[in-house]
Amino acid sequence: MLARLNVLLLGLLAPALSFAGDAISATEKQPLNIHAIGMFVVFVGMTLGITKWAAGRTKSAADFYTAGGGITGFQNGLAIAGDYMSAATLLGLTAMVYGKGVDGYIYMIAFFAGWPIILFLMAERLRNLGKFTFADITSYRLNQSKVRTMAAVSSLTVVCFYLVAQMVGAGQLIKLLFGLDYTIALFVVGALMMVYVTFGGMVATTWVQIIKACMLLAGGTLVMILAMSQFGFSFETLMSKAISVHSLGEKILFPGSLLPDPVTALSLGLGLMFGTAGLPHILMRFFTVTNAKEARKSVLYASGFVAYFFNVILLMGFAAIIIVGQNPEFFEGGNIGGKIIGGGNMVAMHLAKAVGGNLLLGFLSAVAFATILAVVSGLALAGAAAISHDIYARVIRQGKATETEELRVSKLSSVALGIVAIILGIAFEKMNVAFMVALAFGIAASANFPVLILSMYWKGLTTRGAVVGGYSGLVAAVLFVLFSKSVWVTVLGNAQALFPYDQPALFSMPLAFLVTIIISKLDNSAEAQAERAQFDDQYVRAQTGFGAAEASAH
Repeated sequence: MLARLNVLLLGLLAPALSFAGDAISATEKQPLNIHAIGMFVVFVGMTLGITKWAAGRTKSAADFYTAGGGITGFQNGLAIAGDYMSAATLLGLTAMVYGKGVDGYIYMIAFFAGWPIILFLMAERLRNLGKFTFADITSYRLNQSKVRTMAAVSSLTVVCFYLVAQMVGAGQLIKLLFGLDYTIALFVVGALMMVYVTFGGMVATTWVQIIKACMLLAGGTLVMILAMSQFGFSFETLMSKAISVHSLGEKILFPGSLLPDPVTALSLGLGLMFGTAGLPHILMRFFTVTNAKEARKSVLYASGFVAYFFNVILLMGFAAIIIVGQNPEFFEGGNIGGKIIGGGNMVAMHLAKAVGGNLLLGFLSAVAFATILAVVSGLALAGAAAISHDIYARVIRQGKATETEELRVSKLSSVALGIVAIILGIAFEKMNVAFMVALAFGIAASANFPVLILSMYWKGLTTRGAVVGGYSGLVAAVLFVLFSKSVWVTVLGNAQALFPYDQPALFSMPLAFLVTIIISKLDNSAEAQAERAQFDDQYVRAQTGFGAAEASAH
């Protein structure tokens, strides 16, 4: 299915899972990968063992949501990197570099640009102000029920659209490895996700992420080293040979062919950069560490791991141009330059087989599945927290729910999200899911980020401004994507798009900021004045971890 999409849509799909479509047509042609199946079984067995161990340590709500706040900065950095490095990083971005050269690397940088914002503006304050979810921060001095409801709705929207793309990809990957029916494959993934989250909570999810991140870093590095050895570990030799055989020639070293116009490029960059700082499953991880210092360390370690892996991907992509692109074994009918077996997103897998045989291919396939399963678990946990902690405990029960009740709702929510993910995965099997990824990042940048950053830094923010601004960004992002060519024309079959661009962030994010600020400034109610007065206490706590009275005592 994805083979018929243009390069832009391939790019949009990459943040969630680029592997999701091309495997469909090739599944019947591929023999079962015994090495991958064996490693897959080992990985699942190991993670189930971790879940059993984690279940014994998950006694309270703090244990379930944040692993009791006992994760170190290094461990959390690896887990955050694991959340961020999905199978798309390995498969989709390698394919993008293979097809478009340096443009693929520039695309990666847009993702990476979000980390300094989190490090310098958010990490410390997130840890000092939050407890379980980012809604704790946005509602710190505002009306709890109204703001938490808005934050939970936008978080669940982001989670669901991100989750669907991951589930579709996971189902296709198991279908490819095992030859199972797609629906059965989805039930396998959904069941594993529900077990990890329901029984192990954040402890199990974190350690699954850490193991997966280590496997991904090790697997990618090994493929890169074996590939570079064929060029004498010379970057110059690699690039010169890639230029000589690629259809774009020297153009693979210059940007400009990936995105159709500057507005789309800017909007995509803003969505990826600020969307990263608004993803609920990423923000949730800052509450798992012991203090603000460890939160900053988490971002530094995560940035280092992600930056290193992006460079590994760059080398893998260019090496694949020569090693895979010039080998008829990897093309249908043996026609070099034709359709790649399994689709364009199988480039990384073919490179692994070319340099390391079936054993390395099996390992990398198992790693690809592990990345999906870990990300799905993190998303499900973030969604369960939004339902149980924000909506049930704080809005419905007005803070009167016991820990036992909240935990029970969390676990039921995890099961419910798993069932919803399976149903949506079945419904969207044959559908272009690129727009869902764009929508997830667009909502995170437009609904979550503006309210979150203003709540931490602007004294004038009021409940009315936060709610109206948050919903404005949420609705605008959804409508802009709905009316774009990728949905209105490609998916819904209309003749012409109502919105000329595929990415909403350039338009919906400023709208959210503007509406939030204007409504807040116009709000002179007694409630608003009291909320502004409480900012000083919030500011002190954001800086020190203590309220104003506590800080003076310390």
